[in-house]
Amino acid sequence: MNSSPAMSELRHRDGQATDKTNDEPPTSSGCVPPETVGIPQINEPPIPAQKDHVPTILKRLPQRWQNWVIRGFFSMLLILGFVLIIWMGPVALTILVLLIEMMCFHEIISIGYAVYRSKDLPWFRSLSWYFLLCANYFVYGQSLKDYFGIVLHRDFEFLQFLIDYYRFISFILYIFGFIFFVLSLVKNYYLVQFTLFGWTHIGLLIVVSQSNLLTQTMFEGLIWFIISTLSVICNDIMAYMFGFFFGRTSLIKLSPKKTWEGFIGALFSTLVFAFFFAAILAPHPYLTCPAMFDSESHSFVMRCTPSSTFHLKEYHLPMILKDAFGILGFQLSTVTLYPAQLHAVVIAAFASLVGPFGGFFASGFKRAFKIKDFGDVIPGHGGIMDRFDCQFIMASFLYVYIFTFLKTANPQKLIQQLFQLPVEDQMTVYNSLQEHLVKSGAIEL
Repeated sequence: MNSSPAMSELRHRDGQATDKTNDEPPTSSGCVPPETVGIPQINEPPIPAQKDHVPTILKRLPQRWQNWVIRGFFSMLLILGFVLIIWMGPVALTILVLLIEMMCFHEIISIGYAVYRSKDLPWFRSLSWYFLLCANYFVYGQSLKDYFGIVLHRDFEFLQFLIDYYRFISFILYIFGFIFFVLSLVKNYYLVQFTLFGWTHIGLLIVVSQSNLLTQTMFEGLIWFIISTLSVICNDIMAYMFGFFFGRTSLIKLSPKKTWEGFIGALFSTLVFAFFFAAILAPHPYLTCPAMFDSESHSFVMRCTPSSTFHLKEYHLPMILKDAFGILGFQLSTVTLYPAQLHAVVIAAFASLVGPFGGFFASGFKRAFKIKDFGDVIPGHGGIMDRFDCQFIMASFLYVYIFTFLKTANPQKLIQQLFQLPVEDQMTVYNSLQEHLVKSGAIEL
């Protein structure tokens, strides 16, 4: 019996499939196989290990205690520096955030360059920093317009167009970089170049977006930025302390030195710290008021009537807490707290339960590339990215939390935006507002 044409074609295809060896890469008509670059084989760390910063006086101690002393000393220096910059105000903090952003970006792309051995690729390092500049201009343009618009309009009118059209200008600048990247493609390096192009943009997504969110939260009141940042720092320190003295049970394979004892001890310590620290900060308008630019003094001021979040309020305790306090010998039915303390506990809970996963993510990244630290800028801590891996995920949460539950209308910000309008538009707003207030009975003509 004769077989059908369809069956013959099927047998013909099967014969072709069995004739091919497993080693031959699959190809199809019209397709060209990619370069034989593939995934890089990492046999040794792509960046040098952290330098030995141990002073001679500490070398007599066991290595475990050497690291404890060095880490503790530089942690105190970092905290003192942080307090000093807070005292200098939101502009100094913004400059610090931008500096940290650039250093983290440098550490991330340096690993990519080292892994893919891209030293011979034309202009790629310069293009990465060019894209960083474009991204910062795009995300920070609105903040410049909101907070410095009056000054630019009054004293630097020739620069006003850079703020008014920042979205379009930053987009055009990015397109120039994109075109230049395409023109710089080199045969036999396409896969490496596109891999590094994606690597650069992932770095931009991680550092630029998070730094901008962090900056926006700072201008809504320094208290939330301080509580968020110090909660992560407190959690990190207490996890290290509890793990150092009591750690026995490993928490996660990605980071073998992390223990359940450190994780749980840090959780309770951070919650207690945030609760009481928020009560210390809440009465101070410098920390609770949004930052507004004063065009007369050419500086940012934090003066306002504090919202209800920063006024003491009486709360009735639930029955389970009444019974718990009764067992301890305290007869309490109500407590007087700042609502900010309860918000601080929520922020601290996220910093303790979710924040560490930013560190675990970074640990997995470092293990993938066989490196111990992102750099050696801070003795005992590693690189900048090693210290701020948890802060990045915290920045997103803080922004979402503040703009969902805590942000209120800011009259000063609206007034600044009105001052930037032409006189005719200001008169239109004035007449409409006057008409509304008369109708509502708030004023009489």
